[in-house]
Amino acid sequence: MKNFESFLAPLFNEYLTYRNSLGYKIKITKFHLMIFDQYLRKTNADLGSLKPFFFLEMSANIEMEPRSINRMISTVRVFFQFLLRRGLVEHNPLRDIPFLKENSIIPFVFSHEQTCQLIKAVCKNMRKSDRYFLTDFTEYLVILLLARCGMRISEPLKLMKQHYCRDDATIFIEKTKFKKQRLIPIPRAVQSEIENYLVARKCMYPNDRNPYLLAGKGRNPIGGNRIRYVFHKAVKDMGLDQPRKIIGNVNFNQPTPHSLRHSFAVNTLLDIKKRGQSPQNALPVLAAYMGHAEYKYTSVYLRVMDAMSRKNLVDFSLWQKRKE
Repeated sequence: MKNFESFLAPLFNEYLTYRNSLGYKIKITKFHLMIFDQYLRKTNADLGSLKPFFFLEMSANIEMEPRSINRMISTVRVFFQFLLRRGLVEHNPLRDIPFLKENSIIPFVFSHEQTCQLIKAVCKNMRKSDRYFLTDFTEYLVILLLARCGMRISEPLKLMKQHYCRDDATIFIEKTKFKKQRLIPIPRAVQSEIENYLVARKCMYPNDRNPYLLAGKGRNPIGGNRIRYVFHKAVKDMGLDQPRKIIGNVNFNQPTPHSLRHSFAVNTLLDIKKRGQSPQNALPVLAAYMGHAEYKYTSVYLRVMDAMSRKNLVDFSLWQKRKE
């Protein structure tokens, strides 16, 4: 990422160092401040320019989605609170700046059949040579855990060998988002694949000392970027590859690995409904399984339509747009 270039560059760096010293991750914060930094340079702003009206104009002029602008504004507001505590400014000019109205977001949802097709596509792309087989098997297992256990992409990548319990068919997930940890049962088919993987790994690398359950090179885990590549290749092979669409005030998201987590939740609730049971009553259990801090976060999935309904809504929206 580039360095800051505006008149606030030294203070941006000082602020990031401070945040980092407190244990915060600063990658997203730096990204937001970089956007602000570029706008300062573009407008030739100085400290005297930074009045509330300046930030209202910035919100209106930056070519970004409202959701992204709001997050950038929020970051800059906290930055000015830092300056205020340091006595470098007399007031926070963003204190009363309102957030923009955000677009509704409709995530991509795989149907049960599409999820199975995706897993088969990833499996079909596995290379059989000794050089690549174990790496491709590892990537396949990550996709399988995302699809069948609703994990976040970071969670299978961080699993250590001791986190998998063969006897109980469970996986222990240490603190991730929301600083939660959980022990989840895994389907028999997933356990069977993990066992096959571990046997193959032991045969191919008898002196393997990689501590991760899903091994990368050396003693490292498999990389997230590689998983995204494998996922998008499989999606393209299935003919489901599509860009994100913004129609009116609705964002229809493109397929991403995180879509498998959405799909797991939605399809689980649909299955419960088909059995004549209450999806609402299942939310606390599903929330615990997926690692949500509160089951109100899981309740969002009750409002997410299934894969076919989503497709019909996209098609209808595009048809309406063509009529205009």
